[in-house]
Amino acid sequence: MRMTAPARRRAAFVALGAASALALTACAGSSSPDAGATKNIDVSTTVPSEPVTLTMAYTDDPPTKALIAGFTKKHPNVTIKPQQTQFKDYVKSIKLSMSSGAPPDIAQYNPGAMNSLVPAGLVLNLDQWAKAYGWDTKFPKSSLEVLSSDKTAKQFGTGSLYATPGAMSVLGVFYNKSLLAKAGVKEPPRTLPEFETAMQKAKAAGQAPLSVGGLEVGGFQVWNALLNVTGDVSAYRSWVYGQPKATIETPDARKATQTLIDWVKKGYIPPSSNATADTDAQADFANGKNTFIITGNWTAAMMESKLKDNVGFFLLPSAAGGAPSVASGASVAYAISSKTKHPNVAAAFLDYLSSPEAAKIQFETGFMPVDPKADVGATGLRGEIAAAFGPVSQKNGIVPFPDFASPGMIDKLTPGVQGLISSKMTTDDFLSSLQKSWDGHHGS
Repeated sequence: MRMTAPARRRAAFVALGAASALALTACAGSSSPDAGATKNIDVSTTVPSEPVTLTMAYTDDPPTKALIAGFTKKHPNVTIKPQQTQFKDYVKSIKLSMSSGAPPDIAQYNPGAMNSLVPAGLVLNLDQWAKAYGWDTKFPKSSLEVLSSDKTAKQFGTGSLYATPGAMSVLGVFYNKSLLAKAGVKEPPRTLPEFETAMQKAKAAGQAPLSVGGLEVGGFQVWNALLNVTGDVSAYRSWVYGQPKATIETPDARKATQTLIDWVKKGYIPPSSNATADTDAQADFANGKNTFIITGNWTAAMMESKLKDNVGFFLLPSAAGGAPSVASGASVAYAISSKTKHPNVAAAFLDYLSSPEAAKIQFETGFMPVDPKADVGATGLRGEIAAAFGPVSQKNGIVPFPDFASPGMIDKLTPGVQGLISSKMTTDDFLSSLQKSWDGHHGS
């Protein structure tokens, strides 16, 4: 599966990040007190006219090559040489290459790698360029928050900026229009109780309500979507960002977890989910075997090619209904090596990611534009996704996936939700396991 499923990819990166931390420590030495310093760089927003060659290390394609092509077309004197690595090897390889004597000028951002690269001073602090370019008005606030951290790279949403987003994604509910109509549901659900009623009616009509890839990240995406609409988003952000004394053991998180358990008991989520891969769950839905699936916009092209205009999308609603104000999402993002000889040109590429030209590329390659107000001529299923994504993004309502909270979190989330689905784990045990992983990384 290609790297258009940010949650799944990032989960793999995080798991690899813990395993390769020692490798970087050996290469990069101890943390630098000047991590990400820019004091010796004369910041400029002007791209020079003489030939410049940059290298870029990345794993996501699309959209990387298309974004490179767009930027170099605008600046023909600039050459960017791509260096792609498979996602399963990216964290290890980028740590080693960034600590080498000849690192790439630009590197795709990954939180698992940044845990070591930022403290070691191997990526640039971008605050001066953010001020020079006005990035706080060009990029959604939430997209910059998650790419900002303190110098230890343990607490996010604070400190300095170390990357900018290159393409966005969002998690929501895809539905089969004809199956929903056959179940007697005339319109997409507008509240969480209506969504539960729709699944109940689908089951009563002999349909399989919800397709879930519990073998991989599909299970905790369902839990995460529920947490978004049953909990306090500020408390969730605090926990994911690693703010002191934050916890996931809250009444809201217990409610979201119990709701998932209830859906299993009511037959909305089948026990076979634990043996179903994400790609199989998506294929089952695309082939008309399920009424709903909770996944991201990265599957939209495949859904639309199979179901044509018979597939729709909405963000999971809250109990009270109304316009959704929060949803989980992620971004492909890029950072700059502190050893680059052309920091201003590299920063110009990062700025380009917020441009109207880049917005079209981001949308055409299956992502949401970084600029939620960009006019990309969205129609059909992707038009529905863009219409749902834009207002939430503009309201700073896009929040990170829960595996962002600690390098080992993915190893608790996936088997933990599997335990909930199989009735082998209780709500309290599940949340306690997540908090222990958080405490182990951030300190209790």
